[in-house]
Amino acid sequence: MSKIEILKGNIIHAPVFGALEVLADGYIVLKDGVIEGLFRELPEEFSAGDVTDYADKLIVPSFSDMHLHAPQYPQLGMGLDLQLLEWLQKYTFVTEARFSDTEYAKRVYSKLAGNLVMNGTTRVSAYSSLHREATLVLMDELEKSGITGYVGKVNMDRNSPDNLRETTEESLRETRIWIEESLKRFKNIKPIITPRFTPSCSNKLMEGLGKLAAEYGLPVQSHLSENVDEVNWVKELHPDCEEYWQTYDKYGLFGSRTLMGHCVYSSKTERAAMKRNGVWVVHNPDSNINIASGVASVRIMLNEGLNVVLGSDIAGGASLSMMRIITGAIKTSKRNWLLTDKKEPFLTVAEAFYLATSAGARYFGVGPGFAKGDKLHALVLDDSAFPETLHSDPAQRLERILYMGDDRQIKERYSEGVRLQAEECGCKSAL
Repeated sequence: MSKIEILKGNIIHAPVFGALEVLADGYIVLKDGVIEGLFRELPEEFSAGDVTDYADKLIVPSFSDMHLHAPQYPQLGMGLDLQLLEWLQKYTFVTEARFSDTEYAKRVYSKLAGNLVMNGTTRVSAYSSLHREATLVLMDELEKSGITGYVGKVNMDRNSPDNLRETTEESLRETRIWIEESLKRFKNIKPIITPRFTPSCSNKLMEGLGKLAAEYGLPVQSHLSENVDEVNWVKELHPDCEEYWQTYDKYGLFGSRTLMGHCVYSSKTERAAMKRNGVWVVHNPDSNINIASGVASVRIMLNEGLNVVLGSDIAGGASLSMMRIITGAIKTSKRNWLLTDKKEPFLTVAEAFYLATSAGARYFGVGPGFAKGDKLHALVLDDSAFPETLHSDPAQRLERILYMGDDRQIKERYSEGVRLQAEECGCKSAL
């Protein structure tokens, strides 16, 4: 027999880009964790359901973090005086090499999973290291925490330290074994093909990864046009390609299920290629500023019809909080607004909130906002600790939580229609 659950509170979601829909004292009706509908008044047919009344609290969709490097979690906030390529050599590669130790991976990834849930993130697309066993550990810890999404075993066969580089044959063999095992073991965390970026992958490896993606029908994630030195390096490595995107496209790694991080220096023709191929741009405002890469013109991308989502990009980004990423996206877009003599409109709260919730969810094949027929992914937010204000509109309260709040304002978390307990998600032990 189906179980009917009802959540009552101030419901806020973004079913369309640029507008918040508010149901004050509204109801979300669930049947076996699946959304039956949103209602201002509870229909009689659901009157016998169990009601959880969150009173004056806000009920919003949970966040999607579409670009994060899980093995960089231990180096959060470190080395940020450096730019990308030097930062990778001095900090990142040294840290990632430690994940050859699966016990170390388990300690780190259990805390990471807890911290993600603590911060209200229930969907991810994450990079692991190149280590197959550690990647499976990451997938296991995320699945146990209640998070859904994708994890990629990173591929690297050139331009990396000896202890963080595979042979081409080894990389492809280990990737196939990992794909087969993860498809059997996990329900909610799925594999994603993950060439780190063009400089770290030989042509033969890229060709092999493209074939694996096609064979198993897997999505792809990587980096594109993040840093000026990186872009110039790619031109040297691929003189046959006029632009960076072509180094992925020629191997079948640039399609409608591809996530490309950053795209700070994507030209008009590169953006047109992304639009034409349905590629998704992952904007990482915190990381782009921290390691001095630049500021992506998100408004231009949106106006041109590109798919844009948000990511923390730890540890270039210094926080797992998607609240920080939402407000960071707004702030960096205001910089562009000023530098273009106010011609490039900045992101509004409603727009940035959409990118962190509905846009990310859409990549996973579900509807925007609290869409009927989708399993519930939601947060219950409490702003009662903030100073009293005359502005009681739920949308304004959400804005204040995004700018001022942190995990302490998140009182409940739902993923896949299930309420997550602190003990289950590891929140109490998170860093």
